[in-house]
Amino acid sequence: MRQVQRNVQTVRTQRSGSSGTFTSRCGRNENRHNNPDNFIVAPGVSNGAHHLHDYVGNLSTDGFSTDQSLAAAGTTCAAGDRSTYFWPVLRDRTTDANVDDADGNVGTVLTPRQVSLQFRGNPVSKVTAMPRFIRIITGDAKAATNGGANGRAQWSCTGFTNRVTTKYTLCPRGSQLLRILEFPSCWDGQNTDSANHRTHVLFPDARGACPSGTKAIPQLQMTLTYATPRTASFAVDAFPEQLHNPVTDHGDFANVMSNQLMRTAVDCINRGRRC
Repeated sequence: MRQVQRNVQTVRTQRSGSSGTFTSRCGRNENRHNNPDNFIVAPGVSNGAHHLHDYVGNLSTDGFSTDQSLAAAGTTCAAGDRSTYFWPVLRDRTTDANVDDADGNVGTVLTPRQVSLQFRGNPVSKVTAMPRFIRIITGDAKAATNGGANGRAQWSCTGFTNRVTTKYTLCPRGSQLLRILEFPSCWDGQNTDSANHRTHVLFPDARGACPSGTKAIPQLQMTLTYATPRTASFAVDAFPEQLHNPVTDHGDFANVMSNQLMRTAVDCINRGRRC
């Protein structure tokens, strides 16, 4: 990791901006909620992802989830946050676990040491509440073959978060592997989803400003921490043709917070508080 140049630019929050954070505490999938589904991208399909997901938050999430089923389910999150947060698992490929998997996702699933789910503000404006049941994705599970336009993979190590890479990285002794997944946060003000699952929520520009016609909502950042082997023996689950390329790392989120909890999050963020 020391060979990666410092490349993370911190954007200064203006007086008009929102500097607070709201963290949802949902555990690290200790209950082993996993499946190869994706109700956002492939609704109503079993094994629609062709790779295994880790889930925290909503206890019912699978390929057949609906707004109604999510709203009725239990959750691993504090404060009654029934949102669903998920990402492809990381595996230790030195073992022969799951060796018969048709999609080539072989190895022992590594449970994160820590999962941070932090909603952040916008450097140039206050944020507005995101609607209940909005679906938001980040990254591209097929980035290795689609090109990098939608790729958002960020790999790093604890103690080195001022530098990120799109490649698997080996962390120095005493440092742990990080996957950092930043979500888009400029909402069109109308839709909870779109045909490509992207155009209803866009990324801000380099200054943090949202595109014309959109409004800033709380930006979710997932940070997944792993105690990984010091050799390059781990890999992210992926579609078969992606060959476990680290650039395919991605995350998915559907907001199932109550309106009251979302208002609390927005208030914390806009007032510059840490909640």
